[in-house]
Amino acid sequence: MIDMKKALQNIDDVIEKGPYKDTWASLSSWQTPKWYQKAKFGIFIHWGVYSVPAFDSEWYPRNMYIEGSKVYEHHIKTYGAHKDFGYKDFIPMFKAEKFDPNAWAALFKKAGAKYVVPVAEHHDGFQMYRSNISHWNAYEMGPKRDIVGELKAAVEAQGMTLGVSSHRIEHWFFMSNGKKFESDMPQNPDRDDLYWPSMPDPENFDAIDGKPSEEFMEDWLVRTCELIDNYHPKILYFDWWIQHESVKPYLKKFAAYYYNRGVEWGMDVAISYKHDAMMLGTAILDMERGHFSEAKPFYWQADTSMAFNSWCYTEQNRFKQTKDILQDLVDIVSKNGCLLLNVGPKADGSICEEEVQMLNEIGEWLDVNGEAIYDSHPWRVQAEGNTEVVEGMFSEEGRKDFDSTDVRFTCREDCIYIIPMQQHGEDVIVKSMGEESKDFHGIITEFSVLGYDQKPVYTREADKMIIHAPFVDSDKPVVYRMRLK
Repeated sequence: MIDMKKALQNIDDVIEKGPYKDTWASLSSWQTPKWYQKAKFGIFIHWGVYSVPAFDSEWYPRNMYIEGSKVYEHHIKTYGAHKDFGYKDFIPMFKAEKFDPNAWAALFKKAGAKYVVPVAEHHDGFQMYRSNISHWNAYEMGPKRDIVGELKAAVEAQGMTLGVSSHRIEHWFFMSNGKKFESDMPQNPDRDDLYWPSMPDPENFDAIDGKPSEEFMEDWLVRTCELIDNYHPKILYFDWWIQHESVKPYLKKFAAYYYNRGVEWGMDVAISYKHDAMMLGTAILDMERGHFSEAKPFYWQADTSMAFNSWCYTEQNRFKQTKDILQDLVDIVSKNGCLLLNVGPKADGSICEEEVQMLNEIGEWLDVNGEAIYDSHPWRVQAEGNTEVVEGMFSEEGRKDFDSTDVRFTCREDCIYIIPMQQHGEDVIVKSMGEESKDFHGIITEFSVLGYDQKPVYTREADKMIIHAPFVDSDKPVVYRMRLK
């Protein structure tokens, strides 16, 4: 097992020798990688031991120990008393017998993804990779395979970029409720136990209660740096609890270490964070299950799942419609963002039919319209239309349907792309491109609609452009390419 003292000293040495120091002032010199700004669309993967019960959500390992919850009751009914069958007993059932990393990577490539971010460790504390800091990992238990390592090889063979996500910080409190009644969880688990440390819940997840110990934070830092050193990911995604006050010095130290490693390896790397865990400009701000209502001067990421109710596969998943995902992708990209879309494979490693179908449909749309997405940037106007976009994290359940009045814009090279969110033969009205518009004075040399042989007709009046294309009938976004002199 890893020598903690030596590992911590190595982290300090890398920071000492590199250009980045563990201060916000130093980290603010980091620049968003060009490849990230061009990519626009990536695949997130929530897959782990929690996929075995396939019930409720990836928070099964926490909720199964909350007395009276529906997951608690389901667990007893399905698997028996917690003292006889706890969360760790799912590990031998996690066999991943149908896991084919090359098939996954081919599917994600076909879907149009440019980067792939598997969850390397979720809140449950089970690592999906080979590790020298804990035996509770997929290489030594369960499938007995280096899941992250195999995905890295497959993803990079397809020309995509590998990222990883770590939710380890939430493990401080995630499994704590199993101590409140007779279960398989020790009252005082040692460091080598899956359930360590299982400390009491913070009263408010977003507040500063339940301060993690120095021992836990050093473990967090070393295992996160081990993940970086062993797999060289270009993205490290963190979940929300790294905003905790006591995490800050360790987070800054990790960022300096990671960015210095990137310089050392000749890689442009990035951290993705939520809320204000990091200073704006030192990493990529992430919006979970929501996005912004207007463009931002900084590049940002929205992440969401194909299912409304869960990130992992469950038998209760309520899936979204492809058109809604594509409309959100267009809206996000027009506002200087990118979309990380989650896939939740089954425990055996297969991907359900609903998700495969959506991925294929997304890929088909991007095959035709991807030039308006990849390597694009916002126009001076981002949005027109009747539909108000609900801003903020966890706002997608309140999402309003877009209609044909809703138009988005992107730019690339000598083109402006006009993108109505749907169209069924009616004329498209673009108010910001009238003859007397304050926003547009370009000389148009080409006007076409991607994916159609027929040519649209446009006219410009004082206060609007009118696009006439009665042959267009689509509930997905439609892309008009306007090339300028």
